[in-house]
Order: sequence, then C-alpha cells, then structure tokens
Amino acid sequence: MREQAPEERIKNFNSVPLGYSAEEAVKEAKRCLQCKNPLCETGCPVRMDVRDIIDLIANEKFEEAFLLSKKDNAVPAITGRVCPQEDQCEGKCILQKQGKAINIGKLFAFVADWAQERKIVEKIQINENGKKVAIVGSGPAGITCAVDLRKLGYEVSLFEALHMAGGVLQYGIPAFRLPRDVVDYELSFLEKMGVNAQLNHIVGQNLKFSELKENYDAIYLATGAGAPKFLKIDGEKLKGVYSANEFLIRVNLMKAYKFPTWDTPIVCGDKVGVIGCGNVALDAARCAKRLGADSVRIFYRRTKEYAPAREEELNHAEEENISCEKMLSPTKIFGNDDGWITGIELVTTKFVGKDKSGRPRPVNEDSLKFEIKLDTLIIALGTTPNRLFLSNVPELDTHSWGGIKTDENFMTNITGVFAGGDALSGGSTVIDAMGNGRDAAEAIDKYLN
Repeated sequence: MREQAPEERIKNFNSVPLGYSAEEAVKEAKRCLQCKNPLCETGCPVRMDVRDIIDLIANEKFEEAFLLSKKDNAVPAITGRVCPQEDQCEGKCILQKQGKAINIGKLFAFVADWAQERKIVEKIQINENGKKVAIVGSGPAGITCAVDLRKLGYEVSLFEALHMAGGVLQYGIPAFRLPRDVVDYELSFLEKMGVNAQLNHIVGQNLKFSELKENYDAIYLATGAGAPKFLKIDGEKLKGVYSANEFLIRVNLMKAYKFPTWDTPIVCGDKVGVIGCGNVALDAARCAKRLGADSVRIFYRRTKEYAPAREEELNHAEEENISCEKMLSPTKIFGNDDGWITGIELVTTKFVGKDKSGRPRPVNEDSLKFEIKLDTLIIALGTTPNRLFLSNVPELDTHSWGGIKTDENFMTNITGVFAGGDALSGGSTVIDAMGNGRDAAEAIDKYLN
C-alpha cells in the first residue's frame, strides 16, 4: 500500500498508510486462491468470513463485502488498521509460503472506508426482549459485547469513566496509525443501534456497583488494563519521566500534539529514550519524533526478533530514524537539582534459559554499565488491570497480579456478573479483546435465557 514518505510523516500525525484505491483493492483481492478450507478464518478471533469478503471485493461488490464484515465485526475500519494480521488471518494464509500473504487488514479497512464515504450503514432489525445489561468500560471488549447483545434485543447501557467512548482506541493508539475520524465514525454506530453510552461515569465512585446489580439483569466488566507497570529504580519520579500511558493519553485523548490550539501541554525534549519494544513503546517513540525530538532511542532487553511489536510498526519506526538498541536494561535514572531527568544508566544483558512465554530470559551483566544523556524517558513495560475499579468492588475475586477471576463462561464469583478483555488477560490486542467480548455476549445471552 502507498504510504506517506518518512521525511514528511514525521512532521505530522496524519495516517501513514494512504489506503487502497478501488482498482488496487480489487487487484489485491484477486490474488486470493479462495481456498476450500480457508485457514485465514481460523486465525480470526471474531470469526469473520474472510474468504467470502475478499471474493466480494474481487468482484467489486464493495457494499456486500462491507455488510458481511459488519456481521461479525463491530469496527472493521479500526481492526483493519490495528490488528496484528501477520500473526492471525494473514499468518495463516497459504500464499505466505510462496511469497506474500493477502493484505487482508488493508482490504477490510478499504471496504469500510468506502462504505463510510457513501454513508452505507448496516440495517438491523432489533426485537426488544425486555432484559437489561450493564457494560462497564467502552474499549474493544465492551463495544463488541454491547453490539452483539443489542442485536439480540437487550437494552444495553455502557458506562465509561472518560469523556469519550472507545477506551484504548481513543487514548492509546496515535492518529497516524488510527485516524480519529475513523474511530469517531465507527463508534457512532453504537448510538444508532440504541446503546445507551453513559460517559464520565466511574463505577464504584459516582455510581455504586450495587446500583448496577439492582437495576440490571447482568453486568459485563470490561474495565481494561490501564494501570502502567514501572521499573522500580532510582529516579523514576523525576520530571520528564513518563509512563507510556500518561504520555499517549496526553498526546491522543487530550490532543497535546495540537498544543496550543488545544490546551494540553506535553514536555518532550530533544533526546528521548523509550524502555520496552511492544506496540505501545513504538507508538510512544513515534509520537515523540513527531513532537520534535531530534534523537529517539528504544532500549530493549532482548533482541528485535523477540519484540512483541508488530513488524509493520518496527519497520515504520526504523524508516523514521528511531533506533532500537538491543540487550540493554535500565538500572538508574539521573536528574538535576531542579528535579528534571538528565540521563539514564543502562546495563547490558545476556540470555539465560527461557521465561514463561518461551522467549529467552534476559539477565543483567552488572559489570557492563554505561550512561546516556536524556531529556525525556518513556516507560512502556506493559499494563495491569484497572486498580481504581477493583478497589471499589472488594467482593470481586481477582488474581494476585490484578486480573479478574472468571469461570469458563466468563462469569465472576458474583452471580450474573461477567468479565472479559484486558481486565481478564492483563493486556492483549484489540481484536483478541473483541473476540472475548463476542464470547462473553454469547455466555450472557445463554445465562439470561
């Protein structure tokens, strides 16, 4: 797909991929072999009819392709842009063995954008069943669960702590990967379906959890994993040291990249370091570059082939002159008398055995330390479930690391209260959370019937 040139895109927050034209999309779709047993579909967490959608695109039946994609996916324009397709549908594509898999994600994004331009929407006949479900959290899992339950006739209320629905889609993913107008348009479908979105509602504080239990037949907890992990080393409280969560929330949700047009400031110096090499780390690093940083360096304790970030993001970051420096671990952050960061101490690492994920386990070589000067440090080590919500519902059983405990049907220890998404896993992809939301909707429907 055509993209913005690196030297141009580092000056703006516009989408890097420029999208397929209709002619390009048809040409790409015609590469599909239309396998009798489409392995691509086995890699899709929301179970989309991948083969048939691509066939419709190949035959220029774009409206039908869009409507078929909406059958199983509430937000195809979003997932087409941010799914790790290389590990899911495209990763199963048989053409992968002969060259390059079908560009499934980009095709789905094309057909969703085509429908948006023509104001084509899915027409749904809802037969109200008189039962009410509350969903706490409006991220990918909550949205998907809400849409599926609404289609089944439930009255659905969606409670969101922030001033905008979308969760990580709004605050976590930069506009150059996921344009804001795409998110806003996709989420406007919730209102059209009759989902009652209650923004600025913190369940457990300005709305008691007991009220939800009294007023709804079932509850789905999709509170996400918004609590950042930290390094727990000296200097972490210095000014200029951010968690990736705060940095990205300021940039994305609070529009700091539009300062002073928007009144949210952000401090980003010339020399920026990022700890971690997942998608969040890459997003933060690429934002820093666009905010004017001269040098952006990612410090990672493993080698790049073990990084959890998408290959596309790693390639884009490299094109934007962001370096990924391997086998390094931070041990100390330095600051000046005014409390601002001035640099970081790093130690080299080596592999010793494997960890629980099966990746090589890095350990520090304490004799090999050195210092690097920095103006800004962004810590992107992953996240844990929302502690504020959990502290307000002490009767809910959780794991020691903070995840909510459920049975095989996603029900918690509280009867009629279900949970899913990152609140369960501690952090996953958008599409995995959506798949979890679909499964939970089925379980809730079965429970209430």
